[in-house]
Amino acid sequence: MSVSTNTATYQGDAVLADLLRADGIDRTVASIRDLIAGVNAAPDGELPDAWLDLVSARRSDATSEQLTALRATIDRPADPAKGDHAARLAALRAELKRRGLDGFVVPRADEYQGEYVPLRGSRLAWISGFTGSAGAIIVLLDKAAIFIDGRYTIQARQEVSPGLFSYHHLIEEFHGDWAAANLPAGAKLGFDPWMHTGAWADKMRASLGPAGVELVATEGSPVDAVWEDQPPAPLGVVNIQPLSAAGRAAADKRADIAHALAKLKADAAVLTQPDSIAWLLNVRGADVPCTPLPLSFATIRADGNVDWFVDRRKLAPGLEEHLGNQVAIRAPEELAGALDSLGAARAKVRLDGATAALWVVDRLARAGAVLDQGGDPCVLPKAVKNQTEIEGAKAAHRRDGAAMVRFLRWFDEEAPKGELDELTVVATLHKARQGAADFRGPSFETISGAGPNGAIVHYRATEATNRRIENNSVFLLDSGGQYLDGTTDITRTLAVGDVGAQARRHFTLVLKGHIALNRARFPAGTAGSQLDSLARQFLWQHGLDYDHGTGHGIGSYLSVHEGPQRIGKQLNSVTILPGMIFSNEPGYYLAGSYGLRMENLELVVPVAIPGAERSMLGFETLTLCPIDRRMVDRDLLTADERDWLNAYHARVKAELSPLVSGDDLAWLERATAPLL
Repeated sequence: MSVSTNTATYQGDAVLADLLRADGIDRTVASIRDLIAGVNAAPDGELPDAWLDLVSARRSDATSEQLTALRATIDRPADPAKGDHAARLAALRAELKRRGLDGFVVPRADEYQGEYVPLRGSRLAWISGFTGSAGAIIVLLDKAAIFIDGRYTIQARQEVSPGLFSYHHLIEEFHGDWAAANLPAGAKLGFDPWMHTGAWADKMRASLGPAGVELVATEGSPVDAVWEDQPPAPLGVVNIQPLSAAGRAAADKRADIAHALAKLKADAAVLTQPDSIAWLLNVRGADVPCTPLPLSFATIRADGNVDWFVDRRKLAPGLEEHLGNQVAIRAPEELAGALDSLGAARAKVRLDGATAALWVVDRLARAGAVLDQGGDPCVLPKAVKNQTEIEGAKAAHRRDGAAMVRFLRWFDEEAPKGELDELTVVATLHKARQGAADFRGPSFETISGAGPNGAIVHYRATEATNRRIENNSVFLLDSGGQYLDGTTDITRTLAVGDVGAQARRHFTLVLKGHIALNRARFPAGTAGSQLDSLARQFLWQHGLDYDHGTGHGIGSYLSVHEGPQRIGKQLNSVTILPGMIFSNEPGYYLAGSYGLRMENLELVVPVAIPGAERSMLGFETLTLCPIDRRMVDRDLLTADERDWLNAYHARVKAELSPLVSGDDLAWLERATAPLL
């Protein structure tokens, strides 16, 4: 991670105050200390000094030096997952008794229902120590249980004390059923309506009702009431996403959404997903890891006017001018009043009931609004990339591919020595990407899985699990980068020495499925679920399968997991449209031995087929990186499949050769040699 190299000593508040006055900066040192507390609660990212512009862009070098020195004196928030969890449980139970509750549900989600939560929202980690990306806890007065899915079974047992929590499978055993079985009739189970959706509450009530247990919405989270050193809300810098990267002006996007609302006869939409807001306003933030989001809410009316509920302190200089006079900046605490006003006007309000916090939905309903919970109007336009975003994605993938080549050349040299471990790989790959232009950080936590760890689908290496990469083993590497002009996500399965015939056979079945999906031609109107079996067919022929989806959408310098489109077994009515970007990532996982996955990103494009009677679509591969031919059983590939692999490698070589040199170029030429 990049860090400031400033080593100056802080000379005191009086000196800083004098410097601020000399620069004409109308800020108190106390307000700057509050600002820094929020900055410290956000990830540093690749631009750790960007926060200085939040004080003023017109500051002297001496002021910058003292501001940086002041920040160094202010403690960073402690890791929420570390601490005395028994004491925290005891404090929470005391708070529940004070509120007359018999239990409380702690989800992993925060009020934005996103993939990543800020330190302040890490309530699940704080109460239990569990750091996975999905799960829930129910704390009763005499017992507690954690519910995680199969991805995190091992991790939960490593991080969560069995003396404090019992372990349960989130999918196989709904936590509402567990609560109903463990609470007496008349008991009250609390939940924070900011942290759950209406669908979740309905399902919980269906489980609890027959047992006579009442689900009770709390005013604020009891966890927050006992979390004494809870970090403040993050203040990651919000910057303009330039038109050269966005491809379409924010005013035009607002006009499009306003037109869509008018067609729906809706008066307004409430946007509760920060990535939709970032896309709509052409801004990017830094409040959470891996995804450039400004945590915030917004409303957009049918006339195109927007109210953006965001902490003004984190807006970079010039951003308000960029937004224009149709976007009003409101304090986050003004959201309630704005929802009440929509209700008082009996407005028809569009929102996504599947992702909006129940608090928002209930507030609108109680105020008198007419709710249309059909979806976020920004989601589909965001998923269909414009030409500028497409060209940006291609450019980002070229730079990312060059970084991967530099890394893979190093890996091929070092891995056979038997001295590498998973965390060293993560750090080295990150360093390779840092050399690429406009790199802004990883797009998700790298999955660096040696041998049996690769069979854990969403494995994350930690100091406790860090495994040495052994010779004659399989290594799975799933990673991605955030660039100003695009987001990448790539998985390569690598052979270290001789992996054996079985691993090569299994990988080749995966590769055949990947090729089949990439080569698919399908009519306009096709949904992702209709293509899923193409990627699984060769595994199915051998009685094998994988338990994750085949493809997800990807944002444009936004979320690496973006909807509404997806490719998977689950039925999905969203049709595939030109300009969408998908991952293509079939896999196979042999527990205790290895994990195999092959992932490229694919752009949906129109396909001209002579004699075709309808509009047809296909995929154009964006990812540029050699596929490890040592993992391939040549005899299992058809001639067409070998031609595909050789053509792909020829393209990788042609596009990446100008970006690498020396040993890296020599490695690239070897890695892309034809499979004869």
